[in-house]
Parts: sequence; C-alpha cells; structure tokens
Amino acid sequence: MSNLVILPRIMHVGANASEKVAEVLVDLGCSRPLIITDNMMVKLGYVGKIQDILKGSGIEAEVFSDTVPEPTVSSIQAGVQAATARNYDGIIALGGGSAIDSAKAIAILARFGGVPRDYKFPRNVNEAGLPLIAIPTTAGTGSEVTRFTIITDDESDEKMLCVGIGYMPIAALVDYTLTISVPPRTTADTGIDALTHAIESYVSQKANPFSDSQALSAMRLIGPNLKRAYHDGNDLEAREAMMMGATLAGMAFSNASVALVHGMSRPIGAFFHVPHGLSNAMLLPSVTEFSIPAAAARYADCARAIGWASEEDSTESANGKLLEALKALNEELQVPTPAAYGIEQEHFFKLMPTMAEQARASGSPANNPRVPTLDEMVEIYRSLW
Repeated sequence: MSNLVILPRIMHVGANASEKVAEVLVDLGCSRPLIITDNMMVKLGYVGKIQDILKGSGIEAEVFSDTVPEPTVSSIQAGVQAATARNYDGIIALGGGSAIDSAKAIAILARFGGVPRDYKFPRNVNEAGLPLIAIPTTAGTGSEVTRFTIITDDESDEKMLCVGIGYMPIAALVDYTLTISVPPRTTADTGIDALTHAIESYVSQKANPFSDSQALSAMRLIGPNLKRAYHDGNDLEAREAMMMGATLAGMAFSNASVALVHGMSRPIGAFFHVPHGLSNAMLLPSVTEFSIPAAAARYADCARAIGWASEEDSTESANGKLLEALKALNEELQVPTPAAYGIEQEHFFKLMPTMAEQARASGSPANNPRVPTLDEMVEIYRSLW
C-alpha cells in the first residue's frame, strides 16, 4: 500500500535560512507580499530584518501583526481584511505556530472567502490559497511543514481543526538562530509539543514507513537537547537540534497523524486558555500510560530513540522507563497540573464531558493505538487534576 507524502515545495534549513526570503519570493514570482506576524516579532526586530532583506531586492512588504497566541475566528477575520485590502500576491508568516497557523487560514480565506467554520474538519481543503512562505521562530509546532491549522471559535470556545493540502506552506525557511531569544517557559512548552508530535505520529494507527523515519529522527534530536535548550537558551547546538527535531516531527505527524494527546489537549486550551504545548505536556504521561497496552513495542521504540532506554531493555522495562522519564521531564520543566495552573476545579470537572465530546469530534483520538470511550477520556481528564 502506498502512502501520500506532502511537503513544502521549497525548504531552506540551517543558520540564517530566513535570509533566503527574497530569493524564494522571486523564485515564486511574488513581488507584493504581506508579512503576517505578532507584535513581539515586531518588537524584537525580526520583522524589520525581513523587510530590510526584501528591500535589498526591491520588494516592499507591509505587515499585519495582530495575530494572537491561540488563533481565533475574529483574529483570522481581521487578517483576512488586511490581506484583501490590497492586491497582495503572497504571504510571509513569521513567528511561532500561532502566527503560521493564522497565516494558513488567512491565505485560504483571502482567496476563497467564507468563514473559518466553513473549512472545519471533516472538510478537506485541497485548494491552493495565496502562496505562503513560513519562517518559524520557535522549535515546537512544526507548522511550517504541516497541512493543518487550528482556529478557536470565539463564541463556543471550540478549537476547530482544519485539514488539507491547501494549508501546506509552499516554502519553509527553518532558521534556528531565530529561536535564541525564546524564553525558557516557551522553549519547554514548544519542545514538549514537538516531542508529542514525534511520539504520537510513531504510535498512530496511520503511521507509515516515511513518517516513522521522521518521527524516530525527531526523537533522537529532541531527547538529549530539550533540557539543554531550556536551561541555556544560548546553547546553539541544542537550539539547532531542537529546531530540526521540531521540523522533522512536523513532517511525521503531517504525513501520519496526531492522536489522543492532541485530541484531548485542544479543549483544555480552548476553555481554559492553556498554551497548546503546555496542555500537551499535562496530558502526555497519562495518555501514554493509557495507550501502552495497545502498542507496547512502539512505545518501547520511542523510549530507546529518545535515549531513556537502551537496546538491552525489554519492552516492559523500556516502557516503565518511558513513563518515569515523562513524569520527571514535566517536573524539571515545571509543567503545572491544571490545579497549579489556576484552573477552577468545579469548572474543569463540569466541562470534562464536553471536552471529551470535542476531543472525539476532532478525529484525533480515533488514530490512537488504544481508542478511548468518552468515559475513559473523562477519567484521563480527572486524573490530571
């Protein structure tokens, strides 16, 4: 059986890859780009640097910097208004996963109209929007190489999954030097997000030989370097490894799938405004423990690839070490429980059945090696408290 593999048409990877932006625009025949980013990228000077590079090639780029950390329908609609106000022929997404996810939705809506809910899964969006060049500034989401975006409905707090070839950036410029200024908390959250992508794509029911190779490579890079990057943001070797690991993990899950952690994580983020990587981290140990009985050999492979078990360890021993290490990682990276994060217990418990329903509706839990019932998802939520 063959497997469909979808990747950006153009990729530049390594130190100063972002400086290729003008060259790539010219190659794509674009001369009027809109930069979609957030205010922090403007303050840090990254946007100005990209504009200066473009000016050197005679290209003027305007900026929309009002993306938000967890993209919402209203923030996307504001971006669409900006993107359609002038005759832009391309988009440059600069920032973390939220900025890139925003740009993906804006690129589609600016060309085809409608509202974000029109494009919600199970619709598969294969139409090409405005050409999109993605420049990530965090090592986490892998959004620069994925065919997904997540948009939160402002009214219902539902996180809507949008899927399709149309969301794949046409080019990705993966420059680890842009991650050096990322603070420890964000380094931890995005790093665990990348690790979760790699693990889930490897144990997913949709895993395939291509995604397996990317997932295992990602785990080998992330395992020894996540803590290093968290404790010392100027560790360039660790930063480079994390950036490559995050991109490979993005390739893996985009061409396989994520599973139960992501399905259950999205409602926590939507209802309680927990950053996506952090809600993944809260869930990863519990979901792994729940899932191991259905894919013990695969999870043992993960433990070995990350470096938490050796080839001499039995499957059972490797999985024991995996669970212990995941819990220890959360402690070292100061991942809070929902209670410690400040979520009100009664509200959390009341919403657990709704969160379970939304998780199932996303489709991701069905990819898990052990597919949970709604009651089992509620119990996993309860165990996090």
